[in-house]
Amino acid sequence: MSRETHHDTAYDDLRPLSRRSLLRSAGAVAAAGAVGAGAGVLGARNAAAAPAAYIHPGMLHAYGELNRAKVRVVAGDDPWLAGWNRLTSNSHAQSTWTPNAQTTVVRGGTGENYGTLYNDIHAAYQNALRWKIAGTTAHGDKARDILNAWSARLTTITGNADRFLAAGIYGYQFANVAELMRGYSGFDLARFQRMMLNVFYPLNNDFLRSHNGACITNYWANWDLCTMNSVLAIAILCEDDAKYDQAITYFKNGAGNGAVRKAIPFVHGGEGLAQYQESGRDQGHSLLGVGMLGAFCETAWNQGEDLYGYDDNRVMKCAQYVAKYNLGQSVPFTTYSWGSGTTCAYNEQTVISASGRGQLRPVWDILHYHYARRRGLSVPYITAMAEKVRPEGGGGDYGPNSGGYDQLGFGTLLYAR
Repeated sequence: MSRETHHDTAYDDLRPLSRRSLLRSAGAVAAAGAVGAGAGVLGARNAAAAPAAYIHPGMLHAYGELNRAKVRVVAGDDPWLAGWNRLTSNSHAQSTWTPNAQTTVVRGGTGENYGTLYNDIHAAYQNALRWKIAGTTAHGDKARDILNAWSARLTTITGNADRFLAAGIYGYQFANVAELMRGYSGFDLARFQRMMLNVFYPLNNDFLRSHNGACITNYWANWDLCTMNSVLAIAILCEDDAKYDQAITYFKNGAGNGAVRKAIPFVHGGEGLAQYQESGRDQGHSLLGVGMLGAFCETAWNQGEDLYGYDDNRVMKCAQYVAKYNLGQSVPFTTYSWGSGTTCAYNEQTVISASGRGQLRPVWDILHYHYARRRGLSVPYITAMAEKVRPEGGGGDYGPNSGGYDQLGFGTLLYAR
């Protein structure tokens, strides 16, 4: 049976709740009735199944969110206008940006040059947003030209183990830009898809299958999570069922630390908090993990899969936990142990780490607007953190190093409702 590709054309604040969700079961396609706006969640699948019709745009940004931002910015409404002003003042968001495409990107070890990639990705993304929201052709052309420059040149991502981080973080980010530019005049989508399938995905797949030859628990959750985001984004960009199922199945039942019950190993009673796997490591990586979980859940949501609410809102409880601690408050901590290296040498953490506590990253509005507004749930710590960061910026607003480019950002502009 041939696959239908569906493009949303309606503007609706509750679009993900009212959109017809097609689920697949036992090899047959079954239609699930539209979920009422008051229900607040999409029907969940018992097992991974690619959507019967891929939604485009349908990764971090769906039509409704983009159109809402466009309407609200034109009307001069905050917080959208404040988010827009944050975007347009970023040096990466200018149509004068000059791309610096490479044939080989190195992250980790001798000859590192991966900064050229993440700077160009964020420039392409920010220019694509300016085109989508304001319709300025100069910015659309610039985003297209950056994408075309890289797909014409890039053949290899290499380096030490950090090459897997590059393939994951920049894989999902790059795919999101291409999704925004899908159908744009002169954009070579087919060539870009080949680059994602031949350069990024093999590293993603290798890592999830072998974890660089290490003990399965050796790598922190964020390594898996960025890789899973890349696989899911590439699947949607290329309408690849097997890769879609691979990413969703890994989230639910994967062997490594990115699987949701391993990334969030302990649920604490009382307030409904859940401990993140890297909480005993440091808070910068805990915030990275929250950002990666939010990105993965939003991407799946826009294809009709509710992972935000999976396993009794496990992701929400984790984000509440990380937010509460980074607001300066105390949280419970259960001793976390794991095996490292190739021999699974024993390690443990008995207390939460205060390293990097209280730093601000643009990861909170995507979670706040989902749980507090789409779902109408009380998430006081997520909300308080979102208010501290708002309006969210993006790459270039959070320092010059790679950590400042780990999230695409601009959640205030894109998710406010």
